[in-house]
Amino acid sequence: MMRSLGLVALVASAALVAPVGAAPVQRKPAPRPAAVDWTRTLVRTPEGGVRMGNPDAKVKLIEYGARTCPTCAQFAVEGEPKLVAGYVANGRVSYEYRDYPVHGALDLGPILLGDCVPLPHFFRVMEAMMAQQKALVGRPAEVPEAKGKELEKATPNVVAAYLADFYGYTDLVVKMGLPRPRAAACLADPKAIDTIVSRANIGQSTYKISGTPSFILDGKVIPNVFAWDTLEPVLKTALAAK
Repeated sequence: MMRSLGLVALVASAALVAPVGAAPVQRKPAPRPAAVDWTRTLVRTPEGGVRMGNPDAKVKLIEYGARTCPTCAQFAVEGEPKLVAGYVANGRVSYEYRDYPVHGALDLGPILLGDCVPLPHFFRVMEAMMAQQKALVGRPAEVPEAKGKELEKATPNVVAAYLADFYGYTDLVVKMGLPRPRAAACLADPKAIDTIVSRANIGQSTYKISGTPSFILDGKVIPNVFAWDTLEPVLKTALAAK
């Protein structure tokens, strides 16, 4: 019995030794798991926003913005790409955008259309609206006086639809792939406007939103921050403290 065990042990050990002159076995390192691109993770939140990024991110950033707000457009063009590429894509920060109709009726159409597009295209459409804001609401054309008086007696949906058409927001989303009948139906939905107003009231009561953009970091309003050069240092400090 003892001899049998010794023979087995000898054979086993010999099997682990490469023959003299044989090339060493080359073992390939295990492939690293592919990095997650968190910019592809989008969800609609109960508060009416759309969140991009890791739901378990160390830092959670919310922006209350208006699609006709020049300062919001500047952040969308100059700051958001840096935020997304440097902080959201790698999972450290999640970014949620919430519409806030700071300019009243003028904002309703763009918001309704922005909510109407499929979720994967939400940020693409919002960014296009911001990038083209000057060419849309910034153009010199004005609503004819007679039409303005007529709209004073119209429902919010009629006003929103007219202004969205007049300033080119409807054409913009249609060119980006939203069927025109679908756009018209979204602009005509009175419940959707009630939802916008309700969300804005909750934002105002919860965070005392008085202007746009307003940034909320981990549930707290960041005072006096409206641009990327003042927002990034706050993000870095928050991440360092985690």
